[in-house]
Amino acid sequence: MTKVYQSVEDAISEIRDGARIMVGGFGLCGNAEALIAAVAESGVKDLTLISNNAGNLGKGLAAWLRADIVRKIFCTYVGNNEDLHKKMADGSVDVTILPQGTFVERMRAAGAGIPAFFTPTGVGTVVADGKEIREFDGREYVMERALHADFALIRARKVDPAGNIRFYRTARNFSPIMAMAAKMAIVETDELVGLGEIDPDDVHLPGAFIQRVVHVPEHEDTIEYRTVRTRSEVQS
Repeated sequence: MTKVYQSVEDAISEIRDGARIMVGGFGLCGNAEALIAAVAESGVKDLTLISNNAGNLGKGLAAWLRADIVRKIFCTYVGNNEDLHKKMADGSVDVTILPQGTFVERMRAAGAGIPAFFTPTGVGTVVADGKEIREFDGREYVMERALHADFALIRARKVDPAGNIRFYRTARNFSPIMAMAAKMAIVETDELVGLGEIDPDDVHLPGAFIQRVVHVPEHEDTIEYRTVRTRSEVQS
């Protein structure tokens, strides 16, 4: 049975107020641009966003912040995201900043059915405040709980009707583990191919983890910071 939906609006139709949503992307790399825009325009609100950096330079998930549809964010990086800076400063969004490795492992644990785990990361810092600390072999570890979501919105380079995915290089980033940690994973793909057209050895994420697919052939693919060198610099 095909998992393909004919529009991004149909693909996100189950998202409701108060949903917990994971969104793939590192900076603006690997952003599910059409799905992000569709959610911003759908009218849903009070969302919990789980994303590495929640947009940047006014792009990507910054659209959700500007639409005031997010009430809580789990992320690892604020950086140059002025929209997030403002929301944190005025207290309109509750932001939890996590060590990036812990962020990833909490989602991986959710996908693997592991309720919690212990890590040395954050011991003795504000990261450990209010959390259980245990000692193993003379070293202290902080307990971190699995991080689940209702939905995951991810971007792929190539997908077949069964949801088998091939990503494009580093655009893969957090997307596979987010798909596994969410109840419903929705993928927008640059290219939709027939069953069997992706070699089994080239499948980065099996379709078992994907519930909905939508074909989006055109993307902005913003380059955040373009760096160039002069010919003299290259020669030297």
